[in-house]
Amino acid sequence: MNARLAEKEGFAGLFLRLRAEGLADKALLTALEQTPRTLFFSAAYSDAAYQDRLVPIDCGSFAESADLVARLIMAAAIEAGHRVLDLGTGSGFLAAVAARLAERVVTVDRYKTLVQLAQQRFGHLGLGNVVSRQADGLKGMNGEGSFDRIIATCAFDGMPRQFVDQLASGGVMLAPILQENGRAQMVRLTKIGSRFEREDLFAVPYRAFIPGVAAAL
Repeated sequence: MNARLAEKEGFAGLFLRLRAEGLADKALLTALEQTPRTLFFSAAYSDAAYQDRLVPIDCGSFAESADLVARLIMAAAIEAGHRVLDLGTGSGFLAAVAARLAERVVTVDRYKTLVQLAQQRFGHLGLGNVVSRQADGLKGMNGEGSFDRIIATCAFDGMPRQFVDQLASGGVMLAPILQENGRAQMVRLTKIGSRFEREDLFAVPYRAFIPGVAAAL
């Protein structure tokens, strides 16, 4: 099977799974289809690109499934004109899909290797409205103004109140929060005045944030 056919069949399977979940947003599905997922993985894991599972990537990290990316972007309700902050670049797939829906996406990761690989992929796809930077995700991205949407793919120990000031009024943050059992729960935080209104969503497989940036990778 050639790469183009494998990509087409992989997306078809994803499309059917998302429709079965009731995710039928045309703009989102188009953004997913226009972002070849196999481009974001090494040849060793290209066959797993569209499977509903975690996929290993560089720096001992992993990428969430395309199914979860779709659920997150739907939950964030990204729209044209939005400025989005993605905490935890990983493979860059989530940021790339978001960039097809938003005005601008800034994605940060503690690993320079992941940041550079993601930027190469964005360039290959001609996505000029997304930029990846090495930074401490726990601090967000100061100096960029406020964001309409923030999506974190690493887990916090508690409510990430430090991000209130980085969200625009009425903005939404998706944040995994570690529970007593060690698992992470994705919550949707809507900025109301100077506080967050919380809504619990679903369990997610994300690890805890590691403070700082990586020195070697």
